[in-house]
Amino acid sequence: MDVVSSPFSVKETTGNLKVKDIGHFLLQDIAFLSGGRGKDNAWIITFPENCNFKCIPEEVIKKVLTYLTLIARENGSDLRFTIIVDRRLDTWSSLKISLQKISASFPGNLHLVLVLRPTSFLQRTFTDIGFRFSQEDFMLKLPVVMLSSVSDLLTYIEDKQLTPELGGTLQYCHSEWIVFRNAIENFALTVKEMAQVLQSFGTELAETELPDDIPSIEEILEIRTERYHLLKNEIMTVTKQGKILLANLQLPAAEGAMSSSLEHRHPMCGDWQTVNKLLIQVYDMETAFDGFWEKHQLKMEQYLQLWRFEQDFQKLLVEIEHLLKQQSELGDVTGNIIQVKHKIKKLESLDEKSEALLTKTRCVILHGHQLAANHHYALDLICQRCNELRYLSDVLVNEIKSKRIQLNRTLKMHKLLQQARQCCDEGECLLANQETERFQTKEDALKALEDIKNFIESSLPFINYDAESLEYEFDVFLSPELKIQMQTVQLKLENIRSMFENHQMGFVKQTQKHVRSIQFIVPGPENASRSKHGKKTWRQNQNSTKDDETLDCQKSSCGPSSSLDSDNGLDILKNHVLNELIQTEKVYVQELFTVLLGYRAEMDNPDMFPLMPPLLRNTKDILFGNMAEIYEFHNNIFMNSLENCFDAPEKVGPCFLERKDDFQMYAKYCQNKPRSEVIWKKYSECAFFQECQRKLNHRLGLDSYLLKPVQRITKYQLLLKELLKYSQDCEGSAQLKEAFDTMLDLLKSVNDSMHQIAINGYIGNLNELGKMIIQGGFSVWTGHRKGPTKMKDFARFKPMQRHLFLYEKAIIFCKRRVESREDADRYPSYSFKHFLNMDEVGITEYVKSDNRKFEIWHGGKEEVYIVQAKSVDVKMLWLKEIRSLLLKQQELITVKKRKQQVTELGNISPQHNDEDGCSTWISYFDEATLSSSM
Repeated sequence: MDVVSSPFSVKETTGNLKVKDIGHFLLQDIAFLSGGRGKDNAWIITFPENCNFKCIPEEVIKKVLTYLTLIARENGSDLRFTIIVDRRLDTWSSLKISLQKISASFPGNLHLVLVLRPTSFLQRTFTDIGFRFSQEDFMLKLPVVMLSSVSDLLTYIEDKQLTPELGGTLQYCHSEWIVFRNAIENFALTVKEMAQVLQSFGTELAETELPDDIPSIEEILEIRTERYHLLKNEIMTVTKQGKILLANLQLPAAEGAMSSSLEHRHPMCGDWQTVNKLLIQVYDMETAFDGFWEKHQLKMEQYLQLWRFEQDFQKLLVEIEHLLKQQSELGDVTGNIIQVKHKIKKLESLDEKSEALLTKTRCVILHGHQLAANHHYALDLICQRCNELRYLSDVLVNEIKSKRIQLNRTLKMHKLLQQARQCCDEGECLLANQETERFQTKEDALKALEDIKNFIESSLPFINYDAESLEYEFDVFLSPELKIQMQTVQLKLENIRSMFENHQMGFVKQTQKHVRSIQFIVPGPENASRSKHGKKTWRQNQNSTKDDETLDCQKSSCGPSSSLDSDNGLDILKNHVLNELIQTEKVYVQELFTVLLGYRAEMDNPDMFPLMPPLLRNTKDILFGNMAEIYEFHNNIFMNSLENCFDAPEKVGPCFLERKDDFQMYAKYCQNKPRSEVIWKKYSECAFFQECQRKLNHRLGLDSYLLKPVQRITKYQLLLKELLKYSQDCEGSAQLKEAFDTMLDLLKSVNDSMHQIAINGYIGNLNELGKMIIQGGFSVWTGHRKGPTKMKDFARFKPMQRHLFLYEKAIIFCKRRVESREDADRYPSYSFKHFLNMDEVGITEYVKSDNRKFEIWHGGKEEVYIVQAKSVDVKMLWLKEIRSLLLKQQELITVKKRKQQVTELGNISPQHNDEDGCSTWISYFDEATLSSSM
């Protein structure tokens, strides 16, 4: 609301002069404004008979005339005046003084002076003679006309414009006029004061800073509503007062024709118009005030609704993040079967909690949609919050669902392992119970052979299984520990099978030679019991389950042969990871070779040209990027280095560190990947690619193999992490840790470069800003310059979504473009918005109301940006990096100052003695030491 506009301002009625100031002068009958007009439409000011006029000071007369002329100006544009001086009962000397005072005091454009001269014979004679001799003086100053009688006055002015004492019909009461003028001016003052109160109220609402808690906002809204109603009542009171005054100024219409009403022209007609204008101003003021309050109340209510919505959102956000954190703690699917079952039980409990939480989330999202449908001013923020809740809900549901599937498959794998162990126990029990005295006859030997044959057939599925096949079949990543357990059980089964085969040979010989007794010595548990389970195939074992009691029995029946020494176990795990690293490297190199030979080389094959669109032929370098360079590096250099580490795991770290610069070629490949995908999506259905895929007998298309380098560079850090896990306190662990950190830095560098090349609109070279330290998305508010945030800046609750890039020399603010491409999430695009030089940047680490916010200010807080991170951890990471850069800048400034001091000291005149020079250098080094220690 414009609090300076006309509805809230009142025009001054009579300047600085008021009736209350000169009322006692008006009562002295010096002059009055009856409201009549001359034939030339000039205003008539009458000076009635007043024997004391000559004693009245000119200053008083001037104030009265000034006041009367100001009233006339308010009621008409014609500012000419006609003066009637009634001196019929006065003397010539008094008349002369009156004319002189009027001439000196009148402030307006005097058109005519009509004088009713004295009527007594003697004074009339003196007047005629005196006026004849001084006529020229008077005419030069005043256009004076001497009239002998009232009838002469009627020749200049119509009778209906004259008051009765001058022979007219215009009704006028001077005392009544003074009373009404006083009432009008008081009313005008009241209207003016009301306008000032409304203006002050509006200014207060616009400039008052709003609190950040809902109870305080509700209290302020209640107080302001109460004040609005009080002001509304005051406006109605003023309006009622004006209407009463207007009714008193209104004359009843005459019963005659229109001419009769003109004959009785009321002298206060102009006052009626003044009051009517004031009432119109009050009405306009009230209308503007109601409109302003309606908008302000709507804003306040929406502001309160936004805070309640934001509060509900933050609560849900905390709860969802808490459940996601609990779910992530169940991410490790390793452990024994009891631990896996316990995790499944915990996951079911989380699922129940998530259902209740998702119900709350849907209610909040519905509330947000209702606010948006009601055209809330923070529409974008509300929609963003709803989308964020919807996204987090989907993430929570999918994570719990995925974790449940993974844990159930892991449990199934454990049960298969349990059945394999049971098979071992059955074999040991069978060996232990095949005593010599039981095989005295050929029939006993044949029966033993049959038992052995049955066991070998039942154990074949367990003996012949492959860990990688199981991993593919169950779609679960087998941990190294679980693989070792499976390999141990498999080895034990193979040993038992070997013993049974020896037994078979012995029993066959016995049946052929009818040997009476054969002694077998086999290892086995002391208290083994014969298994009561029948034969089962691998698939049947895969689908069967066992009770916990059977598991406990198996644990007690497993002897020392099923346990592993801890040190040997770590070595086995480490060798397993190393073997996986080398074997997958060979597969990776072979896949690159296949793609280069089966696709890239074929694009130059003339026989394949008919199958290729013409525009596809020259896109080879874009489609495959620098894959050939990557293949040459891995095939000729890196794979050989890895193979040399097979028997020396401590060499893995140096192997990566020595070639860390070569891995930068992956950044070039990743930067080209968006262009490559554009070509692939355009031509993926062409016959050329289908024919190449058929020749290579590939199940997957070319796009899957073009993704292999990206997947491989991310796989290295995972394998190094696993290898580091089993290499603690071993030789080369420090270099292995450094190699792991190097690969993480490489991934970050590649990711940052992908974001940097997506920045559009920046004038200049981004590489000149130094190394990119970190980048990420934030909600950003623009603060005021050295002042508090005002309520009129409601936009502060509608943050800008900005992507920030922190370089060594600057901070770049960008806006992420909203695009409809399928790969928009993987390959974003940014529009440059703002630039802050790090030399003038400062930070405020804590902002009221949200621990995820901090301030970035520039140029002594001339520009202040309130930045909200997605989490406290992200905020602390950014603050750490910014502090580090600012400290480096401070150190550079300190070093520069030191160099300047050294230069100045080097220019000291040799007239100083050695002792002074020594003390100067000592003080310099003391100061430097103190600075470094601080």
